Amino acid sequence: MSAPDAEPALPADAPHYLGHRTRLRERLLAGGADALPDYELLELVLFGANARGDVKPLAKKLLARFGSFSAVLTADPAQLAAVDGVGPVAIATLKTIQAAAHRLAREQARSAPVLAGWQAVLDYCRIAMAHEPIEQVRLLFLDRKNHLIGDEVVQRGTIDHTPLYPREVVKRALEVGASALILVHNHPTGDPTPSKADIDMTRTLARAAEGVGISLHDHLVIGRQGHSSFKALGLL
Repeated sequence: MSAPDAEPALPADAPHYLGHRTRLRERLLAGGADALPDYELLELVLFGANARGDVKPLAKKLLARFGSFSAVLTADPAQLAAVDGVGPVAIATLKTIQAAAHRLAREQARSAPVLAGWQAVLDYCRIAMAHEPIEQVRLLFLDRKNHLIGDEVVQRGTIDHTPLYPREVVKRALEVGASALILVHNHPTGDPTPSKADIDMTRTLARAAEGVGISLHDHLVIGRQGHSSFKALGLL
């Protein structure tokens, strides 16, 4: 007896892409995501939005328009809708995958002390912020054992500037009972190199936090081209 969710055999006159879908699923299950190039992985995502059509051309069109698999998932819904062939169901499907990746990364970042699971923290920050079109500032609040107890976007700005008020950051940290902070912000230009304004603001925040017994562990700058750590650069 076949498994309850086994796919039925395809009729001889079935469209070619139906067999292709089955083969893609089998390759994914056998070899994981690395077994598929970006356009095929995107095809698998789009199957749920178009159960009967060939979605390979649309997958390739989206990758050509946005440049990468992650950029497609994080694109603004209005930008996705402007691509011929992308409707509300496809947009909802893509945004569901984005939300699932965000939630998975956040839970992994929470599962161990932050300083012991640093890669999970970096992965989460990249997923959450690397493709944002405007600057935002995120605070990771830590307890005395360096477990993540809170994660908040505290400011949103423009494409190249976000105001941050150290007094408000310290006030919020005290409200949630944090013993330490990690400051994170993104550079929509893609280049994660800290600016002079970033450096000055970080030093001001570190002094303000230290005055009430809160440590600023690091300041991460996230960009599509990678990340910068103030701690690693000797700036903090």
